[in-house]
This record gives sequence, structure tokens and C-alpha cells, in this order.
Amino acid sequence: MKQQLEQRLQELETEFENGQKKLADLEAQAGNLRNTLLRISGAIQVLKEELGKTHNQPQESAKNKKSETDGAE
Repeated sequence: MKQQLEQRLQELETEFENGQKKLADLEAQAGNLRNTLLRISGAIQVLKEELGKTHNQPQESAKNKKSETDGAE
């Protein structure tokens, strides 16, 4: 009986260690994924800002031209 309990204890300790290692791996993967998502989010923000600039430039050019023609009259 004691031998069976010792064997089961050893099995559970091994399973526990394996679970801890797997958890540590998953936490590392989650951290890496968070960093990747943060970089992607930053890139998205930069691209949106750049697109906003290009959308505003033609409108500003048209406004400037209109101001120039209004002033010439």
C-alpha cells in the first residue's frame, strides 16, 4: 500500500511540474503576443494618421486656391 502511495505521489509531482512548465510557456507566449499586438496597434495608429494627413492635404489645397481666387477678384 505504501509503495502505491509513493508511486502515485511521484506521478502527481511529475504532472504538477509539467503543468508549471506549460503554464510558464503559455505566459511567455501571452507576453509576446501582447507585445506584438502593441506594435501592430502602433503601426495602425501611424498609418491612420498618415492617411488623415493625405486626406486633409487635397482639401486644404482646394481651400487655398479658392482663397487665392477670391482675393484676386
